[in-house]
Amino acid sequence: MTIAPDRAHARWVRLTHWVAAACVAALAFSGVEILMVHPRLYWGEAGNDLMPPILELPISRNHRHGGWTALTPIVDGPGAAVSAGRTFEIFNQNGWGRSLHFLAAWVLVAAGVTYVLAGVAAGHFRRHFAGGREPLSIAALWRDLREHLRGAVPVPTGGPDYGPLQRASYAGVVFLVAPLLVLTGLTMSPAVAAAAPALLDVFGGHQSARTLHFAAFAGLMLFVAAHLVMVIRSGLGRQVRAMTVGDRT
Repeated sequence: MTIAPDRAHARWVRLTHWVAAACVAALAFSGVEILMVHPRLYWGEAGNDLMPPILELPISRNHRHGGWTALTPIVDGPGAAVSAGRTFEIFNQNGWGRSLHFLAAWVLVAAGVTYVLAGVAAGHFRRHFAGGREPLSIAALWRDLREHLRGAVPVPTGGPDYGPLQRASYAGVVFLVAPLLVLTGLTMSPAVAAAAPALLDVFGGHQSARTLHFAAFAGLMLFVAAHLVMVIRSGLGRQVRAMTVGDRT
């Protein structure tokens, strides 16, 4: 049976979905590689191996290596910055990783802007995010969450018939997580920060922006994992056909 056209995903939704999916995969791969080079997160403007991090991730040989020569003050006086040389070969693949990351990020921004503009023009957000089968409320979200935790999966319709939890999570990703990722990513760029120094004030410095960028990335990955689980549980083949050719048989 073919679903009714008004219940199918619009072509622009399907197109931007798959472009975004490819970009998120490239960003996750390159982002983890970049983080492996320096698996430490700081708060403020500066951060390096000789400063205490707020979080250290055991994801490469650069984690807690401890291989340093004697610390040498850069200038005389109390509280002076210090320098030291590494005594081991570090993992460093930053060149291609950053190039892939930036390329995928700009393609994702283009797809995201297209999605938002088309969604506003077509009333997609009004109908399927703000509207839907029932009004958004704490009670509706809690009930939907309990049903998901019990393993109760709604019968898929092949179109954007979103439940309360799905609508809230989609809206959060589109209007909160994605903008935070873009803005913190721009803040980490020296050229952008020089042209728009207010970004550094908003996020509290380069290293704070990097930490918030990682937190938003972690939130996005949790959303992607939950999304894939629900797609598989509700019928992988049928859901993929609905998001590619626009119908389900």
